[in-house]
Amino acid sequence: MLKQKKQVQESKSSNKLLTVIGTILCLILTPILIINLTLIVKSYTNADEVPSVGGHFPLIVLTDSMYPVIHSGDLIFCETAEAEEIAVDDVICFFDPAGNGTTIVTHRVLEIVEQDGEIAFRTKGDNNNTEDRLPVPADSLVGVYRNRVAGLGHVALFMQSPTGLIVCVVLPIILLVAYDMIRRRRYEKRNQDDTAQLLEELERLRAEKAAQETNSKN
Repeated sequence: MLKQKKQVQESKSSNKLLTVIGTILCLILTPILIINLTLIVKSYTNADEVPSVGGHFPLIVLTDSMYPVIHSGDLIFCETAEAEEIAVDDVICFFDPAGNGTTIVTHRVLEIVEQDGEIAFRTKGDNNNTEDRLPVPADSLVGVYRNRVAGLGHVALFMQSPTGLIVCVVLPIILLVAYDMIRRRRYEKRNQDDTAQLLEELERLRAEKAAQETNSKN
């Protein structure tokens, strides 16, 4: 009897541990998957805009041009903004006017100027010796820098690779499915064991009652 109680307690502890692990995985993966799907859908529906969620969007920093404020490999979070909202010394994200039209740069605003009757920004990376060659026109503005998570950009880049996709998405899904199957099987087995024990107890009680009736007749 003590052995059975110990097995039941161990089974309950194991199920609790699996439940906690499964819950943690769900809490981590669900927001990531929702955000990624939202960004992917928006990248197709609004091909000319940087996809964002609630006006906020992440960017992976590839250079040290803003060191020591921002490091290469950081994941930064920016917020969409209008040109009129930008002030000198703000760190802004913009499509590089000297680039191919798709490269996004994050540099500090040195001066707000006028170009062709529109607002433009003179910018410079904190770690660069010279300011950027061309002013940034208002229509190239993507947003303003708000915060960063050190080194998380490396993780994000890894997650975008085939290996990262398998490790960070496919494998956790497999683990969740496996966890659910194990939990269900353990639950069914526990119910079967409980049913078997109950039937054994009933048979024992019936046997005892039958023996008592036989003894009383004698």
